[in-house]
Amino acid sequence: MGEDSGDGALLDGERRRLVGLAYRMLGTTAEAEDAVQEAFVRWYRLDTSERAAVVNPAAWLTRVTSRVCLDVLGSARARRERYVGPWLPEPVPGDVFARATGADGADVADPAERVARDESVSTALLVVLEAMTPAERVAFVLHDVFGYSFAEVAETLGRTPAASRQLASSARAHVRDGRAGEAGPGEHDRVVAAFARAADGGDLAALTALLDPSVELRSDGGGVVRAALNPVHGSSKVARFLLGVLDRQADARLEPRTTADGAALTFVRGGRVTGVVNLRVVDGQVAAVWVQWNPGKLTRWNPPS
Repeated sequence: MGEDSGDGALLDGERRRLVGLAYRMLGTTAEAEDAVQEAFVRWYRLDTSERAAVVNPAAWLTRVTSRVCLDVLGSARARRERYVGPWLPEPVPGDVFARATGADGADVADPAERVARDESVSTALLVVLEAMTPAERVAFVLHDVFGYSFAEVAETLGRTPAASRQLASSARAHVRDGRAGEAGPGEHDRVVAAFARAADGGDLAALTALLDPSVELRSDGGGVVRAALNPVHGSSKVARFLLGVLDRQADARLEPRTTADGAALTFVRGGRVTGVVNLRVVDGQVAAVWVQWNPGKLTRWNPPS
């Protein structure tokens, strides 16, 4: 199957946008890249007349990528049940999807919209999206994040525009409820800095005071590396668990990094990131701790070996 140079340029130009879209739907860059590659394969399977009949190739690729993601999400629940320990979305450095583009692929000029687009890859939001139905998640990402019309969303989902509007509205309510009371960037980063000082200093009392009494910690090792197989609950247990992890990893440094959530913390050993810690801050305290240990979900943090 020959590759037309025009097709190659089209696909290369669309790849970054499509991977960003698929990542928001699926929660990992590996699955996102696989979804985009499947859309490209389907494009090349079209014969010359079929491709010529596609008025807007970028829209076609978006629709097919979204449908692939919808299929993947439909089977995700069964796959997650076989996953070893808690499943968490893949955290990414703050600059990975920093170039915001709209439904037409053009750069987003509005600074507020750019911030909202970048924030849409935050661990806090992706955790909320995990609780949605596949159709709600796809509708939310297409309409609320990328600005596609409900007619376009409907074509992707195989629903009516009215039904697609309802799905997006339901998803928006999930996001609003799931993220109620979250701290703004300034307060979030202040609490993260205090958390890092207490953890680095082994100060159990200070760390416990920063944690909400009902805080939950989830860590994702994917069955590849050591991690808690069940969530840890309560400020005292979470604080002791975290200090125990630091004690066992005395050769690792805890370094701040920027993510779409704001400040986060990374475990660095031998110059490589071995773990990423994101915090959900509500009313000045840490309400949730998400620790990503799975090496397969840390590839964006380290240069290729």
